[in-house]
Amino acid sequence: MLVVGPNGAGKTNLLESLHVGTQGFSPRARSDSQLVRFGEEAGRIVVRGERGGASVEVEVGLSLRDGRRALLNGARLRAAEQLRGELATLVFTPDRLAIVKGGPAVRRAYFDRTLARLAPAQSSLPPEYGAALAQRNAALRRVASNHSSRAALEPWTQQVVSLGVELVRARLETLARLEPPFTEQAEALELEDAALAYDGEAPTAAELEARLERDLDRGATGAGPHLHDVRMLSGTRDLRSFGSQGEQRAAVLALLLAEARVLEERHGTAPLLLLDDVLSELDPARRGALAAQVARYGQVVITSTTPDALPLEPAQLVAVSPGRAVRA
Repeated sequence: MLVVGPNGAGKTNLLESLHVGTQGFSPRARSDSQLVRFGEEAGRIVVRGERGGASVEVEVGLSLRDGRRALLNGARLRAAEQLRGELATLVFTPDRLAIVKGGPAVRRAYFDRTLARLAPAQSSLPPEYGAALAQRNAALRRVASNHSSRAALEPWTQQVVSLGVELVRARLETLARLEPPFTEQAEALELEDAALAYDGEAPTAAELEARLERDLDRGATGAGPHLHDVRMLSGTRDLRSFGSQGEQRAAVLALLLAEARVLEERHGTAPLLLLDDVLSELDPARRGALAAQVARYGQVVITSTTPDALPLEPAQLVAVSPGRAVRA
């Protein structure tokens, strides 16, 4: 589906509503007050479709007073965010370029979310590690201020090491699943020799003990997966520093399509792909390559200001104007 309209007409709002309606949360807004129309107290999103030949209906209600609620095929969910465990949706927005252009924290967060989608049984590892790390850092500060003994550090050091080892292993497994389709998709988008490289080693008790004095001075743990990075490469070039805007965009799109491939192989159904303003800053060759790739997937929604930006005939063309979306 190609969604067209002038800037400010509401194309991104339409994609955002599809994301909220299938995942229970917005990919960009931090609160419901940013989702509900100005001057209104509530909003409602209804999405109907098919999954594996069975009908699916989702209703998400947004209320500034009562919060968010979600129904899946008429059954009330405990939390709207449970939808992401039921339905798969992946989104590209221009700010996703930060995955390549931003700092290590952005990439860690992205790949940890990917880890949770590809291996739900391991989804608790990043927050559990973060909680143990916070406890160790608090213990470091207590020891440094003479409010606690060094012995109190030991249990949290063990937790950080144990969970850190598991988290690094899970991240490496995630990258191992993603890299082959990532390389393939990147090549299709004319990004040669693309690869993912994990920077960092699993923590050890000996390593943390060796740097204990420095950690006490800083009041923070100076080694572990909370400081690691994932480099996105084209040959020997790190795309963060040496990639063009088009190459960086191609890399993010290749990641998205790679994850879509893995999810489809694991679950038997393709995720919904939401691609907002994806065609801008891609040269004609990469536009054609992207069009050929997304044509192989299930439901894909792309926004553009003009129909001719997509070099193929869309299955559906929707024209958006303020407050309206009609099939063209």
